[in-house]
Amino acid sequence: MMGTYCNNNLMCNLYYPHYSITNGGVLSRRNSLCQNPIYLGFHKHRFGSVLAGIGTEEVVKEVNEENERRFRWIEVGKNVTIEQRQAISELPFRMSNRSKALMRQIICFSAEKGTISDLLESWVRIMNPIRADWLSVLKELRIMEHPVYLEVAKHALQEESFEVNIRDYTKIIHYYGKHNRLEDAENFLTLMKQRGFIYDQVILTTMVHMYSKAGRHDRAKEYFEEIKLLGEPLDKRSHGAMIMAYIRAGMPEEGENLLQEMEAHEITAGSEVYKALLRAYSMIGNAEGAQRVFDAIQLAGITPNDKMCSLVVNAYAMAGQSQKALIAFENMRKASIKPTDKCIASVLVAYEKEGKINTALEFLLDLEKDGIMVGEEASAVLAKWFRKLGVVEEVELVLRDFATNHQIS
Repeated sequence: MMGTYCNNNLMCNLYYPHYSITNGGVLSRRNSLCQNPIYLGFHKHRFGSVLAGIGTEEVVKEVNEENERRFRWIEVGKNVTIEQRQAISELPFRMSNRSKALMRQIICFSAEKGTISDLLESWVRIMNPIRADWLSVLKELRIMEHPVYLEVAKHALQEESFEVNIRDYTKIIHYYGKHNRLEDAENFLTLMKQRGFIYDQVILTTMVHMYSKAGRHDRAKEYFEEIKLLGEPLDKRSHGAMIMAYIRAGMPEEGENLLQEMEAHEITAGSEVYKALLRAYSMIGNAEGAQRVFDAIQLAGITPNDKMCSLVVNAYAMAGQSQKALIAFENMRKASIKPTDKCIASVLVAYEKEGKINTALEFLLDLEKDGIMVGEEASAVLAKWFRKLGVVEEVELVLRDFATNHQIS
């Protein structure tokens, strides 16, 4: 009997590696309770061989199905492409071995091996990762802009070892917004709520920002109003996202009103918001609006740079107010801010609008005397202006006359 048991167990190991035969002749699943034990006591029943055959067929079917479902984890060897080897060599030195093991599999992954979900389930089962491992992998996939980033990120949300929180959902919604997948973002937001997560200011601000970038200020405003209903003080990111939505919609006045609300609550917007609002006014030639924003920038304790000053000069130029454009230009120089070629071009545009060719030439000669040379953009403005006047050939003579007069004076 002992010999029979040993032989049966040997055969079991050979054909059914996930099962073993107990002393009672029962074929059972290793490391688990066998719900339907199969009795192999052949000597106790003359139909035992028939029953055993039926039972083993069921076992074979179960094992095969399980093997088909599982990803076969085979460590990446030398049989990889040059590109794959290069990508593997560039993995961060401080990345954990568990994370590196998964990254190697992803880099060398092919559809023939199964699905990404199969791979991730296998990784979790074999290596027992912790949240830090997941985050490390997701960060690297995001940096690489790998096509499976989103699939891995969404799968991680359902893994206990990931220890999911609401910020993980925020990152995925941000990803959808970045790629202008508005409907996917909305569906994912609904899914998040179904899983028991409550919207907060951060995730609603992400939605405002997404619709702002998409030019949907109406939807952005709906989510902004939803933020207000939370009953919490709105931070500068929420305000800033909505101001940008108004700017992109061509409504700088609405954006400025919201900026003033922020200032009333002693909330300072980011410099990028001030600059965007200033640019919006500048591009449409609203000089008064541009000047108000420029003044607000200084009151907020933000030091204006050359680009901000150039936008104010451009606003006056677009409005055809050459004298104020020149004053803004000179104030810029008094503040020891070197004027850009674009800024010089803006002053010339202002003079062109008023037909002040002589004043424009005097302006250029003064700049040359101070060591400031005209660049490509300003030269293009001059060339276009002179062609309109039909005096291209006479320009050199006029400049010489002005230079002589300035030397005498």
